[in-house]
Amino acid sequence: MKAISDNKVPAKLDDAKRNMKSECLAEFIKLISDDKSLLIFNTIFLASGDSSDILINQLKLTRKQYYSRITRLVKAGLVKRQKGRYFLTSFGTVIYDAQRLLGNAVKNYWKLKAIDSLGGANNDSMPEEERNKIIDQMINNRQIKEILLSKF
Repeated sequence: MKAISDNKVPAKLDDAKRNMKSECLAEFIKLISDDKSLLIFNTIFLASGDSSDILINQLKLTRKQYYSRITRLVKAGLVKRQKGRYFLTSFGTVIYDAQRLLGNAVKNYWKLKAIDSLGGANNDSMPEEERNKIIDQMINNRQIKEILLSKF
């Protein structure tokens, strides 16, 4: 029997871990990219504690649409049920915040493109102070501003 090299096993495990993380991330993105699931997810954040019947009526979904999506959100660890009411988990709250950040980035898309065209990204010809001034004046969102300023 041929011995397996110690070097090959950890590399395969690392690849498997990376693939698993990528698949998990893809599953979360797929889950919240569905309009109705995202609507349920956001509504639970905004109206924490409302019962299922209230959510179903507010969102104008069938019971099947609602429960199939809420089940996926619970299985993914984004939402939990306590005493018949749904709440975001800590993980769900972080995902909600990340989703809001993505939404703000989309709202600022053209400003971000303008910063790139002015040499605000990966350009050593513009002094850092100038680049920071441009970012500070064009971007109002604190999180996006912090990301851009920390990048340079």
